[in-house]
Amino acid sequence: MEHKEQKTAAKDGGGKFFALEGIDGSGKSTQIRYLTEKLMEKGISCYTTMEPTDSPIGSLIHQIMTGRIKTDNKVIAALFVADRLDHLLNDIDGIVPKIEKGVTVITDRYYFSSYAYHSVDMPMEWVIQANEQCERVLKPTATIFIDVDVDTAIERIAKNRFHRELFEKKSRLVKVREKYLEAFERLKEKERIIFVDGNQTPEKIAEDIWERVQKYFL
Repeated sequence: MEHKEQKTAAKDGGGKFFALEGIDGSGKSTQIRYLTEKLMEKGISCYTTMEPTDSPIGSLIHQIMTGRIKTDNKVIAALFVADRLDHLLNDIDGIVPKIEKGVTVITDRYYFSSYAYHSVDMPMEWVIQANEQCERVLKPTATIFIDVDVDTAIERIAKNRFHRELFEKKSRLVKVREKYLEAFERLKEKERIIFVDGNQTPEKIAEDIWERVQKYFL
């Protein structure tokens, strides 16, 4: 009952909640910056965050992603769920408390990232069920998917990062993009999904995103 009340409060009052999704190199960080600037121009209080978080659980995930710790893929998926629930409910900087105070939250990745990345190695149904509590606690006002060509994404990664994390190899990103599309199709009746062409200039992408989300603030 507590979780249902939290989701309703965040949905019908308080701040909005947007999750930006896309394969690595899709430009999410840049678009979060543009969207935040636009909201601030409009006088809308907003907070940006990302997953994995920098919490103790999130820090463990980062060490796994960079190869410093080895573990099973199901363990990784479960750690993401734990990190996500803490991200939502933490009393200090949790997403739900901020939204209930009227702050609009923009996150770089949410549960669709788990559906896409982890279902490459295990059944998507398992991943969706594992994240069920997160979906019950808080569903995004809208999920924004920046769809970019994999070769373009790889070029961006090579330019901007010293090393590549576990999930950034080209063959895997091709599969991840396919899994994203499968998840969106599967859940299209339950979730608000905004598809944006990520092969455009950053400025044009930002314009497209704002055209699609501004209605939620009218």
